[in-house]
Amino acid sequence: MTENTRADLESWFRYADELGLGPYYRDRTASKSFSSLLPSAEAAAPALSAPAASATASPQFSAAAPRRSPSSPLSAAVPSKLMPVIQGPAGPSLFEERIENDSLERIRADIGDCTRCRLHKARTNIVFGVGNPKAELVFVGEGPGHDEDIQGEPFVGRAGKLLTQMIEAMGLKRSDVYICNVVKCRPPENRLPEKDEIATCSPFLARQLAVINPKVICCLGACAAQTVLETNQGISRFRGDWFDYRGSKLIATYHPAYLLRNPAAKGEVWKDLQKVMSVLGLQPKPRH
Repeated sequence: MTENTRADLESWFRYADELGLGPYYRDRTASKSFSSLLPSAEAAAPALSAPAASATASPQFSAAAPRRSPSSPLSAAVPSKLMPVIQGPAGPSLFEERIENDSLERIRADIGDCTRCRLHKARTNIVFGVGNPKAELVFVGEGPGHDEDIQGEPFVGRAGKLLTQMIEAMGLKRSDVYICNVVKCRPPENRLPEKDEIATCSPFLARQLAVINPKVICCLGACAAQTVLETNQGISRFRGDWFDYRGSKLIATYHPAYLLRNPAAKGEVWKDLQKVMSVLGLQPKPRH
């Protein structure tokens, strides 16, 4: 092992200690990374053949001014296969197995009054996550906006109200699902999180998903999908396809904020949500 490699590993392990993962990585042997568990683009077609939950037309969610688009700078390069967005250091993966006795409370305590990246400088509140800690369905967004930063809860602004309507159209309530983001602090001017910010904060998301262990994960928008799937492909390349994420079914669809600007895409999102409903055995909310 070269001195540079040793220094890189020591730096990574120190960072892992800050996340409360010291006992987890010690004496580990090298193992596969997240990206090695992902299917190729050719194998990424929907794995489920169950019929759609309902043939009803897509619900007409209310619209307002947007703040995001479905693609991001991370999707500039489009390879033929899913490729990692964040290139982690060589060595064992820290999140391949569950952390013993981990919990949402412990994860939040490990985050603390976080100053690990620049996003802390302008935040009002850390936006950790909200909902059922044993939910079968988890929605993952990119990061808090203005309203979320003020209230300390994800998806409470205009896009959040639309997400609530989407959840209710599935026959669920917000309290039935869990909602969280890739980064826990608001990016300035609601910009997309940058790569180093995602690399710093996404391990906490990985722990949240591991603790909840949902049946289905629904990534909202390109940033969330690219982060969790470790790819830089545009979301339109794999939106609506099923992936396996450590035992959970994962599907990506457009962010509610995109639908506020592009109402015509609501039908495509409704098709994606129907796939989720089929897996969870849900019936759509009756329309009166």
